[in-house]
Amino acid sequence: MSLIEVTSDVAAAPQGAPAAFQYLDCLGDGGGGLVAFPTETVYGLGADAGNAEALARLYKVKGRPAAHPVIVHVASAEEAWLWADAVPEFAHKLAERFWPGPLTLVLKRAAKVLDTVTGGADTVGLRVPGHPVAQELLQAFGAGIAAPSANRFGRLSPTSADHVRADLGMGIDAVIESGTCDVGLESTIVDCSGEAPVILRPGRITAADIEAVAGMPLAEDDSTVRAPGTLPAHYAPRAKLKMMRRTEIIEAVATNKGKRLAALLLEIPVPRLSSSNTLVVPAVAVTYARSLYANLRVLDATGADTILVETPPDSPSWAAVLDRLGRAAHT
Repeated sequence: MSLIEVTSDVAAAPQGAPAAFQYLDCLGDGGGGLVAFPTETVYGLGADAGNAEALARLYKVKGRPAAHPVIVHVASAEEAWLWADAVPEFAHKLAERFWPGPLTLVLKRAAKVLDTVTGGADTVGLRVPGHPVAQELLQAFGAGIAAPSANRFGRLSPTSADHVRADLGMGIDAVIESGTCDVGLESTIVDCSGEAPVILRPGRITAADIEAVAGMPLAEDDSTVRAPGTLPAHYAPRAKLKMMRRTEIIEAVATNKGKRLAALLLEIPVPRLSSSNTLVVPAVAVTYARSLYANLRVLDATGADTILVETPPDSPSWAAVLDRLGRAAHT
């Protein structure tokens, strides 16, 4: 098979190279291959969503529990509805407004959907990504691609091809490189399998956005629907992560007894913390989210025992960031 970038070389494809997709030799025709590709949120690890053997390999490479579902990526809403048994009117409205884009809709599954995709549940997560390379791949493939984040299960999601290589190396067949992801956090997941929408995982598209477009209030989040990235512990660096107020960070540094500390801070450095172990970022939610996983990877690479993260503001625009940090800090 001919690939722009194969993991046997792990050499970067030219940025912006046409994805004219010899990658299909790997994904299609029973190939059972795994191809990492960029989306606007994070890099996904793609497998043919209709190929049980490819899906089994995907779960094995990621170390993903069999009951944890994956999202099916398709090129258009029309293709998405083929994977669903019923689509309520408010889901159509959300798709019309936010697809292509960083939104996943959970719907009652069609009969053709494999249990390997849904973890045996009666619902399926569907997304139409907005990244041009993802769109080109999906349009050329002409079918659904199951694509969780291209990293080891439970760890920091990748927002560049280098992150994919560092995490998965020779375990996959190809990496399509296209720079850094614009959003930087996984998609908003909305359960549309009931009478009103429920947010299962916050993302760039906010609760207020969903309510405004759906034309109804969100239902209480007492859903039993399983969705990716919603386990209590997830998105974690190797070092222990702790969220703290600035005063708590200053105290932790002052009383530290020999542990190696790193810190992700808002706007202003903290005295007595080494600049080589510290990143200071703007207190702007969209900017912070875009670089969060990359920043945590940099701090993790210092060999720190603990990463101290200054707690971001508790406001709707920070909901996705707080969700990811809370799960990363869970013990």
